[in-house]
Amino acid sequence: MGDIGQFLPMILIFAVAYFFMIRPQMKRQKDEKKFAQALKKGDKIVTKSGLHGKVVDLNDKDFSCIIETMAGRLKFDRSAISMEMSSKLNAAPKEK
Repeated sequence: MGDIGQFLPMILIFAVAYFFMIRPQMKRQKDEKKFAQALKKGDKIVTKSGLHGKVVDLNDKDFSCIIETMAGRLKFDRSAISMEMSSKLNAAPKEK
């Protein structure tokens, strides 16, 4: 029991770190991947840098998308699209 008792605090620290830090990060990455794969033409999005636009075209070869902004059309990697900000944008009430 003495040998196990010495390692018990280390095991508890690892367990806490896993459930409060590692596991939520893995879930977030999984959700972001699903979000990027579920994008479709016409979706309004916000990039992680804050650029607003609408998806015009999707390319599955290089996992990119072309978005239309007020300045024109731009090509972005799908990982550059912010899941949280885009969800907030689409959940906001529509203006008349």
